[in-house]
Amino acid sequence: MKEPIQTIPLENLALSFLPVVVVVVILYRWSLGAGSSLYAMARMLIQLLLIGYVLAFIFETENALVVLSVLTGMLLIASWIALRPFNERSFSKALGAISLGGVTTLVLITQAVMDFQPWFNPEKMLPLAGMIFAGSMNAVSLAGERFYAEMGRGGSYEDSRRTALRASLIPITNSLFAVGLVSLPGMMTGQILSGVDPLVAARYQIMVMCMLFGSSGISAACYLVWVRPTEVDPARGE
Repeated sequence: MKEPIQTIPLENLALSFLPVVVVVVILYRWSLGAGSSLYAMARMLIQLLLIGYVLAFIFETENALVVLSVLTGMLLIASWIALRPFNERSFSKALGAISLGGVTTLVLITQAVMDFQPWFNPEKMLPLAGMIFAGSMNAVSLAGERFYAEMGRGGSYEDSRRTALRASLIPITNSLFAVGLVSLPGMMTGQILSGVDPLVAARYQIMVMCMLFGSSGISAACYLVWVRPTEVDPARGE
C-alpha cells in the first residue's frame, strides 16, 4: 500500500531556506544587491500563505461565477506582469494575446481532454489555469523584450518578429528536451509523491507539456502580430 504524501513540519520547512540564505549572502558579497531577492522571497511567502486560505474557500464553492472571476483576475495580473521587462504600454495587446493563447488552451484541456464535472471544477481548473497563464505570460514577456531590442537595433519588423518568437519559446523547448531525462516536472513529481502510478503521471505530464508549449507559442505569436511597425518609436525601440 502506497503511503499518502506527508505534511512537512514547519521546523523542517524552515530548513529549505538554507540555500536561499547562501544565495542572498553571495549577492550581498558580490555587491549585486540582495534587497530585491529578499523582497521577492517575502512576497512569495505572503502570497502563498494568503492563496492557501483563498483556495481553501474557493475549492469549497460551487459557484461558477466565483471561478470565472478568479480566472479573470489571473489574466489581468498576468498581462500586467508580462509588460514589466520592457515598459510597454500595450496592455490590451498583452491581455488579448494571453487570453487567446491561454483561455482557448484551458478550455480544450479542461472540457475535452479531461472533461471536468462540473465544468468549472475549481480544484482542477485553477491549478491548470495558473500553469497555462504563467506560461503565456512568460512567453509574451520574452517575445516583447526581444522584439523591441531587435527593432531598436534597426532590424526589420519581420526579422525582429521571427527572432522574438524563437527566443520566447527557448524555455519551454528546453523543457521538452529535458523532461524525463534531466528533470521530473512539478505535476509529475507531485503525483508520484502522492502515490499515483508513474505511467498515469506520465500521461498527465504529456498533457501539461503540450498545453504549455501550445499556449506559450500562440500567445507570443499573437502579441508579435498585433504589434504594428507604425507603432514603434525608432528613438526608443518601442
